[in-house]
Amino acid sequence: MSPIHPNQIQHLRLTAEQIRKRILHIIYKAKTGHTGGSLSATDMLTVLYFHVLNISPAQPEWPDRDRFILSKGHSVESLYCTLSRAGFFNDSILDTYGDFNSILAGHPTRKVPGIEVNSGALGHGLPVGVGMAMAARMDSKTYKTYVLMGDGEQGEGSIYEAAMAASHYKLDNLIAIIDRNGLQISGRTEDIMSLEPMRQRWESFGWDVFDVDGNDMVSLVALFDSLKPAGKPMLIISHTTKGKGVSYMENMAKWHHGVPSPEQYEQALKEIEFRINALNT
Repeated sequence: MSPIHPNQIQHLRLTAEQIRKRILHIIYKAKTGHTGGSLSATDMLTVLYFHVLNISPAQPEWPDRDRFILSKGHSVESLYCTLSRAGFFNDSILDTYGDFNSILAGHPTRKVPGIEVNSGALGHGLPVGVGMAMAARMDSKTYKTYVLMGDGEQGEGSIYEAAMAASHYKLDNLIAIIDRNGLQISGRTEDIMSLEPMRQRWESFGWDVFDVDGNDMVSLVALFDSLKPAGKPMLIISHTTKGKGVSYMENMAKWHHGVPSPEQYEQALKEIEFRINALNT
């Protein structure tokens, strides 16, 4: 695969910032949302939907599409804004988030084009992903399944049952990702339920494990472009910053779920728009 052109990296960065701006807007308008985790995962979702996934927004049910599951479903605002930007549904629908009878619920739902499975009950995404990966193999399909989990979610036992099954069946068409921002709703992950040594834990289950700066577009693109099936499921530990892109939200557990005040919203927009303008020059 030829190296990605710098202009493509810049376009991905710009897309991520535009998605961040939209995330802040719908959360502010709805007066509800999981802000910090949505912002930390934005760069990963941007790379997946605009560089990695083999998908057709015009045909959300295309049988040969790659599958994506947002296991950390509480960060659905980032997924909604990414799907809309990718063309799965009209941008105007985003403004109904939080409204009565909107298809955009507080967790992913199959009512929304592009969403594969209702999620948000933590620990369920990877087991479902294992099933999808096994189905692809049984049907002789070449699609891949990607699952994005939270790091706080790693306390769920069902994840490790799925990890064993994926390894046992050598599901090298399964790519799991942990959004490793170090914070969950109650505080720092290592204070609540220590997860380290994370790499060695997953390697002991028989997975190929990769570490990456999950907020660096060049590193993300380079990693995904280098992945090759090798008879094992793959795990990406995506080291990110909770609340990435909004200075007063970064690395703050209280922004796991939170709505900015009018003044905070304006400050966030100024910071994001500054980067958008710089990328547009």
